[in-house]
Amino acid sequence: MDKFTKLTGIAAPMPLINVDTDMIIPKQFLKTIKRSGLGVNLFDEMRYDDDGNEIPDFVLNKPAYRDAQILVAGDNFGCGSSREHAPWALLDFGIRCVIAPSFADIFYNNCFKNGILPIVLPQEQVDMLMDDAERGANAVVTVDLESQTITGPDGGSISFEVDAFRKHCLMNGLDDIGLTMEKASSIKAFEADAAQARPWV
Repeated sequence: MDKFTKLTGIAAPMPLINVDTDMIIPKQFLKTIKRSGLGVNLFDEMRYDDDGNEIPDFVLNKPAYRDAQILVAGDNFGCGSSREHAPWALLDFGIRCVIAPSFADIFYNNCFKNGILPIVLPQEQVDMLMDDAERGANAVVTVDLESQTITGPDGGSISFEVDAFRKHCLMNGLDDIGLTMEKASSIKAFEADAAQARPWV
């Protein structure tokens, strides 16, 4: 998984509460087990009409936000089913950071495991960033994971909290497999010792 250290990009405003995982990636797109290719169907039912045409008013269809890498969202983002396809779709579209007052627990955990930084902030600070995000192409925000700060277009800075272990994993690009592989030499040594001690196993 790609490392997350500092991200500077367009922030897209999505001031909706209770955005569930079926809204993020509808159930008909869950047949794949690949992490790629889902970005085109991110927020499918809000992005496209019944004929598959883009809905111009949807935020990610607007020219200023087509390359957004940060999403400023409403309360309880990622609620609903536990589908890991939701962070996969966000990541495949290009979203590396989601900022909201709260997240559903499973979605929140899945974000870290897939290289997305979910940031929880008080509503007042989310509202400030939402205002920044409304600037369109000028809505450039910098998220610095090392210093745990968010810098808005005007240079104002907001601090955020993140679990130290999760921060380590994101900054070093370590998913669950990567964490295991960090211990590869210890695992091999254990298996060698076990094979000598119990050759019949």
